[in-house]
Amino acid sequence: MLLYRNVHKAAYKVFLNLPGVRSQVSRELEKATKEIEEKLVPSGPGINHYLNLPKEPWTREQLQTELEALASMKRTRWEEGKVSGAVYHGEQSLIDIQNDAMKLFSVANPIHADVFPAVRKMEAEVVAMVLAMFNAPESGAGTTTSGGTESILMACLSARQKGYAERRIREPEMIIPSTAHAAFHKAASYFKIKLHLVDCPAPEYMVDINKVRRLINPNTVLLVGSAPNYPHGIVDNIPALSKLAVSYKIPLHVDCCLGSFIMPNLSKAGFPSPWADEGGFDFRQPGVTSISVDTHKYGFAPKGNSCILYRNRQLREYQYFICPEWSGGVYGSPSIAGSRPGALIAGCWASMMSVGEKGYIDATHKIVSTKLTIENAIKEHPVLKETLRVLGHPMVSVVAFESIDPAISIYDIADAMARKQWHLNSLQGPPGVHVAVTLPMTRQGAVDTLIEDLVSVVKEEKDKAVERIKAGGPIDKGKAKGSSAQLYGVAGSLPDKTLVERLVVAYLDTLYKA
Repeated sequence: MLLYRNVHKAAYKVFLNLPGVRSQVSRELEKATKEIEEKLVPSGPGINHYLNLPKEPWTREQLQTELEALASMKRTRWEEGKVSGAVYHGEQSLIDIQNDAMKLFSVANPIHADVFPAVRKMEAEVVAMVLAMFNAPESGAGTTTSGGTESILMACLSARQKGYAERRIREPEMIIPSTAHAAFHKAASYFKIKLHLVDCPAPEYMVDINKVRRLINPNTVLLVGSAPNYPHGIVDNIPALSKLAVSYKIPLHVDCCLGSFIMPNLSKAGFPSPWADEGGFDFRQPGVTSISVDTHKYGFAPKGNSCILYRNRQLREYQYFICPEWSGGVYGSPSIAGSRPGALIAGCWASMMSVGEKGYIDATHKIVSTKLTIENAIKEHPVLKETLRVLGHPMVSVVAFESIDPAISIYDIADAMARKQWHLNSLQGPPGVHVAVTLPMTRQGAVDTLIEDLVSVVKEEKDKAVERIKAGGPIDKGKAKGSSAQLYGVAGSLPDKTLVERLVVAYLDTLYKA
């Protein structure tokens, strides 16, 4: 089977390079790139583009006018709870607290700990508080980072360095669920770690423990579990992974970036906590050596905040970079960055102190209750349950669903919801859509509107399918038309992902088009 896939992939590459095919592909990519630019790059009346510094300094009034114009640009209304994830709190009262804190430390840089002692203090306290939430032992240690990706990168780097220092592993490997965050793929690419992906089969969508066990070998430097995973909101079997980690003496990382402050507060908010009967999902499991936690998600801190936690200081030391012979002096940094914004650390500390344990428990109750409302609607509403199915058994803040009607594409549903101003997340393998519930979704009747719109969209798509079949069209899902349907439909059907990669490159390039 693997040989067939490789031959198929190679043949497809040859096909793409045929002169006529290559020119057609180029035209289609140009068309897609233009569509991306039209969607992302603003133009028209009132839109100014600045490609050079102004000759004279702007006045404060000029700046304020332009900033207010930028803030009023057309966008998805996250304030109305119409965005999955992205903005997790958003109340003006907390934004004001964060802004006040960041204003006080706008020039602070923790690389100069002696110059900005308050930032050093706040950063250490943020790490200590998060360690306590995840039941770290007294030996526990950690650092803040710029986000979940950097936290995951640091965990992988630490494991790689540990493997080399203690076992002289020169060709490191790590074993991760197929649903683990793409940051693990990035770490594997950056740090030259061979990546093994393990299936997370339906209906549980949890990592297959037996397959993990079979992949362990002398070069394995890290096992990974998600709590929960990004696509489906499923918590992997952390106790079973912990037993493997202890048995084989291999580090185990738990990615709790998305679970954030929801996971440790589930039971306090009155909900079942995953694997509670088997010791939990955090440092209470003896095999867990590191945990990534995004304080800028359900910790409600300003964007650019996360923590990487370790069972002990030695594990943390493996992520440090130290250059004792530099001509500029002895240099050391705890993570990838050198200079870091002290203002963001202050904003994180202020957020955590302002919300407090009670606030996080209350938020957990609202968010998980809203997730259950969506999940139950998909399972019980007469229109939705005939067409959609919840993926797995989500226990946290995310609910993912697929289409079980062969005549209806889940991506067409996603695009139709987008036309109703809902910003949901499309998934692949299997095709699906997920909703990451945030506090804005728990307010203003947003969840009721979401369900009403979803019912309306499903009805519309069913009617379209009936008309297509009556007209002699195919019973299957029909031609992809919307942006999600096109991108994910193409991605799922091609043996080689080169075209999809080129579309992503076009998207990333467009982000920097002034």
